[in-house]
Amino acid sequence: MMDITAIKLLVEVIFLACCYVFAINNITGVEALHNVYPEFQSLAAVKVKQVHRTAFHFQPPRNWINDPNGPMYFGGLYHLFYQYNPEGAVWGNIVWAHSVSKDLINWEALEPAIYPSKPFDVNGCWSGSATVLPGNKPIILYTGIDSQNRQVQNYAIPENASDPYLRKWIKPDNNPLVIPDAGINATAFRDPTTAWWGNGHWKMLVGGKRKHRGMAYLYRSKDFVHWVKAHHPLHSAPQTGMWECPDFYPVPLVGKLGLDTSKVGRDVKHVLKVSLDETRYEYYTVGTYFPEKDRYVPDKELVDGWSGLRYDYGNFYASKTFFDPAKKRRILWAWANESDTASNDAAKGWAGIQTIPRDVWLSPDGKQLLQWPVVELETLRGKKVGINKQILKQGDHVEVEGITAAQADVEVIFSLPSLAKAEEFNPSWSNLDAQTLCGKKGSKIQGGIGPFGLLTLASKNLEEFTPVFFRVFKAKGRHVVLMCSDATSSSLQDNLYRPSFAGFVDVDLSHSKKLSLRSLIDHSVVESYGAGGKTCITSRVYPTLAVNNGAHLYVFNNGTQPVTAESLNAWSMNAPTMNKRI
Repeated sequence: MMDITAIKLLVEVIFLACCYVFAINNITGVEALHNVYPEFQSLAAVKVKQVHRTAFHFQPPRNWINDPNGPMYFGGLYHLFYQYNPEGAVWGNIVWAHSVSKDLINWEALEPAIYPSKPFDVNGCWSGSATVLPGNKPIILYTGIDSQNRQVQNYAIPENASDPYLRKWIKPDNNPLVIPDAGINATAFRDPTTAWWGNGHWKMLVGGKRKHRGMAYLYRSKDFVHWVKAHHPLHSAPQTGMWECPDFYPVPLVGKLGLDTSKVGRDVKHVLKVSLDETRYEYYTVGTYFPEKDRYVPDKELVDGWSGLRYDYGNFYASKTFFDPAKKRRILWAWANESDTASNDAAKGWAGIQTIPRDVWLSPDGKQLLQWPVVELETLRGKKVGINKQILKQGDHVEVEGITAAQADVEVIFSLPSLAKAEEFNPSWSNLDAQTLCGKKGSKIQGGIGPFGLLTLASKNLEEFTPVFFRVFKAKGRHVVLMCSDATSSSLQDNLYRPSFAGFVDVDLSHSKKLSLRSLIDHSVVESYGAGGKTCITSRVYPTLAVNNGAHLYVFNNGTQPVTAESLNAWSMNAPTMNKRI
């Protein structure tokens, strides 16, 4: 393995060479090149409609955003880049926008970092990652759409790495670093990962597909400039289609701390996450990485694709994690797209948010990941109200009064006095996914234990509401817990996508007979965490009556078995500084 002194020397050589290329070409800036775009992609927002804009979720003042890119901690600041259309509220004209924060909650916007400007990215600067090289040298890897409309992998470096804001970025002329070879589909080859170091090489993954097999192509480099494709992918899976936005990182077997991306050993597991283009959902496995062979093997009981584990069972895509060395944690970002129409987006002048950044760690049983909003979010909590020992009988819905229900953080623990009335889990349901089962059952259909939970963004007379709830079923030798976030009744508007998002919760109720739920309610998003972050669901909704002061919050039970809200705490949430330009 190359020692650290050699690595640092190599990094310095790379940066000096890049700066030399920059100097001799007298590059003074970059301009986005927009050759031919459909007219609607560049319709400027005359007036931004505020009614459904979020208050504490990340979003720019206007226009379209999608994938989070290159999150990192550098110079005492958290940096987030993201796909952004500076000219309109639908996808198009994409650049890498750039924001910085000291706390992951309050954000300041900088000028975009990367624009289409060179032959290797003239037709698009798409998603990618950031790696902080030895010597505290950040470097971005991203997908460019070149003059031949191939997807190629490029890099960019700061013009001045001593600037903690990293305001200016250079794209050296020795790009692209990686082009699709004859065995790769050049239109399905994108989204390079954060690189890791091992066995004398830097390594990265690029998402792709071979026929209908999802691929995580592996590339190696000794100098971060000359990359060679490995003979085999790190991992692949049949019948899964295009693997977008792959992410690969270690997690410790014990504890909640995050790890540097290059960490290997017997005391860690590895996580491989991919975003499936066909389903527009994300799936991950936990498994073992064999660095000598550069192979990743998921744990035996886990599967890739549709029936696999998901970070979030709702509107959540193109996620990216990074290691935060300041607080020794791994943080997860993701894009939550709108669920209304493109014409609605153009009319309101904005589209897309990022979910609240989450801590991610391995569950004690090693079977899945757990997630929780970063602790800094709690600094926004304002007025607090609470309910304790509230018994909820069938048909009860008790209002949580005294807070801003359209902009709130709610935590509740439910206790179940008995499991005897749990509905039988029909064996035929085993062929259904959780979302289909939730759609069949819903929040209004009486069960034995459940549905019970929260009615969020509800109008006073319940013409509109978004319920987040649990149902408990009895299967052979175990109980099955279903968690739902059902947008079916969320709005009186037509032409909206209103799914019954849902996931199963891997929890043993035989001991404590308790279930916890946390929901972050923010005008057009309800982001929920069940059982301490075992199952998470993000829903985008657009009420017409339950907006601002017209929004209400209830705790409810529609099951025949009474349940108790042991403790419910709810806070009005203040608004942070959100992407003010500096």
